[in-house]
Amino acid sequence: MELSNLSPINGSVNTKKKRIGRGQGSGKGGTATRGHKGAKSRSGYSKKLGFEGGQMPLQRRIPKFGFKNINRVEYQAVNLKVLQSLFDNKKIKKSNVNISDLIKNGLVSKNDLVKILGSGELKTALNIEAHKFSKSAQDKIEKSGGKIKII
Repeated sequence: MELSNLSPINGSVNTKKKRIGRGQGSGKGGTATRGHKGAKSRSGYSKKLGFEGGQMPLQRRIPKFGFKNINRVEYQAVNLKVLQSLFDNKKIKKSNVNISDLIKNGLVSKNDLVKILGSGELKTALNIEAHKFSKSAQDKIEKSGGKIKII
């Protein structure tokens, strides 16, 4: 066997396929199997997402309800029990806890605003920096001998 003898296996290649849109002599010229008129016959046509042939689309038929406040500020919540467990497991080695420590331990991501919540006990005196504190968290931190700092 040599390179000049190579050919595809019978049935693997369909060479009888008509070339569409290559003139009247090809048998598939003219409209090139696209039919007459309409959006699909034009070049550059692409079906829009959710398009239902002119019928009112599903997302416009379904009733809308509720309200989404565009000025809402989202905070990532971190509980005191989580901070205490990090300190107990020596993931936080110093008594000053800031946002970068929370990011390192995977509790929040880089651009999150952080709110400390008061769930759980705090046995160690921690100085905590965050964007916001709940009233109960603030009381528990100060009772344990720590301080809060709002960024």
